[in-house]
Amino acid sequence: MSNRLFQGIVHQMHDSIDRVVGVVDKSNVVISCSDLTKIGERNDFLLNWHDDSDNFVCKEDGCTYKVVGPKSSAEYIVFVEGNDDMAIKFSNLAAVSLANIKQYYDEKYDRNNFIKNLILDNILPGDIYVKARELRFSTDVSRVVFLIRILNPNDISAFEVIQNLFPDKQKDFLFSISESEVVLVKEIKAGIEIKDLEKLARSISDTLSAEFCTKVNVGIGTVVDTMKNLPRSFKEAQVALEVGKVFDTEKPIVSYENLGIARLIYQLPTTLCDMFLKEVFKKGSIESLDQETLFTIQKFFENNLNVSETSRKLFVHRNTLVYRLEKIKKLTGLDLREFDHAIIFKVALMVKKYLTSTPVKY
Repeated sequence: MSNRLFQGIVHQMHDSIDRVVGVVDKSNVVISCSDLTKIGERNDFLLNWHDDSDNFVCKEDGCTYKVVGPKSSAEYIVFVEGNDDMAIKFSNLAAVSLANIKQYYDEKYDRNNFIKNLILDNILPGDIYVKARELRFSTDVSRVVFLIRILNPNDISAFEVIQNLFPDKQKDFLFSISESEVVLVKEIKAGIEIKDLEKLARSISDTLSAEFCTKVNVGIGTVVDTMKNLPRSFKEAQVALEVGKVFDTEKPIVSYENLGIARLIYQLPTTLCDMFLKEVFKKGSIESLDQETLFTIQKFFENNLNVSETSRKLFVHRNTLVYRLEKIKKLTGLDLREFDHAIIFKVALMVKKYLTSTPVKY
């Protein structure tokens, strides 16, 4: 925080109460004082002030000292000349005033807070570039939003671990939006591909998993070239995680660009999805497929509808696989060996999975 701001406040307080007023930082050095000769002095008797209670008051050296703000986040102590009851009252009032000034200053000039409010749509579009200029932000550079969801919280602070992975606070911004979600807004170079972003997300996941046994899922939005589009990238990262939770339950890294048809299905009304299933399948036909048959279908799709390759991967005779496919055709009316039928069946399975995770609302 600007010491000049504190300096102006303590001079105004001195004029009002006619006592020396000053501020000490966490290293116990006087950084602002109405008596300019005291600036730079050390108060070594305050070495352990940040370990005391929130109501810490110290009377030493002819002055009364009071912590500015709560102990957990306190960075400064204010002192007022005198050890009498009025000095205690003045120090309390000064601490409250300086805490409010500090909060206002942080909110106004803190880049991290600006980015957080930006992606959460707490800033009017017309104010974005005005605020960015105040903070000397590069507005037209490529950035992308990563949403990191912590699945098994433990004693290790995932936030601090991720912060250590991205120490450049001028280009990368990290903040929490809930107890289990951390947002990383990263500046990237031109030409970065989605596979590079997924590799970066995987390194975050692997570090937390291997070293701290913390499992996370990471959603990746699309790259945006202007600051005003960052909220869109954040929403896309949210959608990526939600869609991935339905369709790609085993994937810890999900990018919005690679959601494909799953993104479309996720945005459809559940009533429309239910109608689609009833039109495509005979009543109860999709429920009649057992797990072995569904596994066969999955492998058939993974091997690009190739009967020989699928039978080899399943360790079954080719005729056995053909028999299973004929059985599926008889039950559903769809021949998976035909491309158009295979597409319909694939989409139907995804729709069914979506409906299973989201109850139909009429």
